[in-house]
Amino acid sequence: MSTKSVRIGGASGFWGDSSVGAPQLVASGQVDYLAFDYLAELTMSILAAARMKKPELGYATDFVSVAMKQVLKDVVAKGIRVVSNAGGVNPEGCADALRALAAELGVQVKIATVTGDDVMPLLPALREQQPPLTELQSGAPLPAKVVTANAYLGALPVKAALDAGAQIVITGRCVDSAVTLGILMHEFGWTPNDLDALAGGSLAGHIIECGCQATGGLHTDWQDVPDWAHIGYPIVECESDGSFTVAKPQGTGGLIAPQTVAEQLLYEIHDPANYLLPDVVCDFTQVRIEPAGEQRVRVHGARGRAPTGSYKVSATYVDGFKTSAQLTIVGFDAVAKARRTGEAILTRVGELLAAQGLAPFSATHIEVLGAESPYGPHAQAAAAQTREAILRLSARHRDKAALELLAREVAPAGTSWAPGTTGAGGRAGVSPLIRQYAFLLDKARLAPQVALDGTAVSVPNQALATVQSAPAASKSIAIQAQASPAQASGQTIEVPLIRLAWARSGDKGDSSNIGVIARKPEWLAHLRAELTEARVKDWLAHLVQGKVTRYEVPGIHAFNFVCEQALGGGGMASLRNDALGKGMGQILLAMPVSVPAAWFPSEH
Repeated sequence: MSTKSVRIGGASGFWGDSSVGAPQLVASGQVDYLAFDYLAELTMSILAAARMKKPELGYATDFVSVAMKQVLKDVVAKGIRVVSNAGGVNPEGCADALRALAAELGVQVKIATVTGDDVMPLLPALREQQPPLTELQSGAPLPAKVVTANAYLGALPVKAALDAGAQIVITGRCVDSAVTLGILMHEFGWTPNDLDALAGGSLAGHIIECGCQATGGLHTDWQDVPDWAHIGYPIVECESDGSFTVAKPQGTGGLIAPQTVAEQLLYEIHDPANYLLPDVVCDFTQVRIEPAGEQRVRVHGARGRAPTGSYKVSATYVDGFKTSAQLTIVGFDAVAKARRTGEAILTRVGELLAAQGLAPFSATHIEVLGAESPYGPHAQAAAAQTREAILRLSARHRDKAALELLAREVAPAGTSWAPGTTGAGGRAGVSPLIRQYAFLLDKARLAPQVALDGTAVSVPNQALATVQSAPAASKSIAIQAQASPAQASGQTIEVPLIRLAWARSGDKGDSSNIGVIARKPEWLAHLRAELTEARVKDWLAHLVQGKVTRYEVPGIHAFNFVCEQALGGGGMASLRNDALGKGMGQILLAMPVSVPAAWFPSEH
């Protein structure tokens, strides 16, 4: 077996991540490649709007003006290669800007672009197809006015670009992990048939695609993570069999441990036995995460099956407008005053709309930040007695003028109603309400293209490389709820779930997933009995309107809960303060669970 190791640094987790990532990784001397992820699910619509205003835009400008401006000279001098999905809806525009920067800095660099993910030209034909096109989850028909529609491409175009000699590869929309997998396919010569290796490489990409979330960021036990200000960005040291070691630059802050990597493994995936990607269907249920030295863990055991014959397409469309405004309320009964203020504003504006012949708001939402609003019926009584609270008032409407009226009527509360009202700031803006629409597209309908400094590069046909396979029955939920052996006898006490588990939550459209990892492997059977789908659904009922499905990941003694219709529409369509479900894991960790008293002898 080859002893070759490829070292890839995850330099960005989203458009807006810190500027310290790339310089830190380059200066470490511990990386052969930099991988940048910029494209969250709704970023494409923002980029499309930017390009409509200025044709040369439509890409993540920070990649060029911040990240590469800092490191391009060193990257070229050290022979470090770069792969980034910063191209958004205009990879060629991004490449042109980078070429201009290289000329300004006096360096020569070979730049390749990956295009072909744009599905907009196909929409007229797709509207006419039979059976009709429908949304993956809701079954809704394709909206009349689509803003963007982009397929999640795979790793083969990235591999082709690197094979052709590109030093920097800029893609449009691809799956987040493909920027890493393409590197590994190039370095190790993996083919579309090396399915277990492809699954392992995809997992490596998934671990580093969110930046410092792999190195202690968002960790449940945040107090155990040192030196946040200097937290290290993640590095994966990858082997030819698909296994890898997670590390970070020496001397940096953060924490690399099995639990921090396990939290990221479960982040924003649904069924861990059937994680669908363009290049491979991944099974992560038997993955092992083991200590491998100081601030290092080894990850292995991913398994792969042949991918399906479809790309997932993420489309966006405008569905009216929305606004959110805030006021601060200080003093006695701040929470009650804030709620009454919000209700009064909505009543007043509702009457003004009717008087002007405008329809009522299609949706409104009142939250009192500081009063544990996201916890619903589980909020602590003491939170209602806080003497400083923030009223957050949100609404949707088809007519922009209706929301502008609401925005104008927020500030008058500062002199009209509750004592201690302050912090109005400027008038809230009104923005388009953008919704997502996901569907599947036959891979044969698209032909990804690669150009290296203007010269076309041959790309293997993804459709021909694909052997269609239906997802296997999930291994993850086969075990039904049963009494825990620990419950069979002896005294029990109640403790919050956080005493038994780590957790992290995230979003996919209007669904939230919550990964829960047992702090001790032997506690998994007990958690299986306590954390049933029904109980989790009941605990989160004030947030989750759809079903809750539990998947088991025994390799890391964990569960993944997928909660549908959980985010008030999700993303930019949601009126909630926590539109991305980042706090749902914290809310679940507060759920009381019954445990043998002997497990916590100091508490009884």
